Amino acid sequence: MPEMTTGVGLWTVGLLGASMGLTACSVTCLPFIGTWALGRASGWPEALRHTLSFLAGRVLAYTLLALFAGMAGMGLANALGGIWGSLAIGGASVFAGLWLLAGKRPAGCARPAAPAEQIIHWGRPRDAAPPFLMGAALALTPCTPLASLLAVAAQAGEPLRGAGFGLVFGLGATLTPMLLLVPLAGRMGKALREERDWLAPWLLRAAALVLIALGLRRIVPLFY
Repeated sequence: MPEMTTGVGLWTVGLLGASMGLTACSVTCLPFIGTWALGRASGWPEALRHTLSFLAGRVLAYTLLALFAGMAGMGLANALGGIWGSLAIGGASVFAGLWLLAGKRPAGCARPAAPAEQIIHWGRPRDAAPPFLMGAALALTPCTPLASLLAVAAQAGEPLRGAGFGLVFGLGATLTPMLLLVPLAGRMGKALREERDWLAPWLLRAAALVLIALGLRRIVPLFY
């Protein structure tokens, strides 16, 4: 296992990522991906798939951030974690909310009302795109573990070595309670939909509006 000149190894970076995934990561990310899963109300399997897509986005973003830090030092990485990070998080959240609304059957259809299960086109592979983008964007959230990762990657002096540290950090961060909590939110939404058909479109709209509000909360303050 390669070691850094600073004495920091991949194992240490992986533990740093795991410490974040088990604590701050869940607090920051759950309002976004949890709201998505609850609004989809598609049950455990899809919610788990979307959680894995969300985490894959985070792993990719950490790898790229560490790669950039290895190439250009901390300056570029800090810029990505500042205003551009807020824009990315806000934009991804608003996009996810609009995606939920777009999945709803248009109003004014002359045919009889469809069952609640058909309000969303369930199981489409492309529906994993919004969770992936949210995961990648939320990786830009400034925090002490991320700052430590970028500092180590910047000191590496080699982009590929820095990317390796970002990849290991991201994989460590996938050890998170979200793997349980988000599928539970999806299962809860499905249970509500099955017990009260009329609630399904309102649950979807509410989740979409929450995601849009979370996104605007990140974006609007940047212009004042």
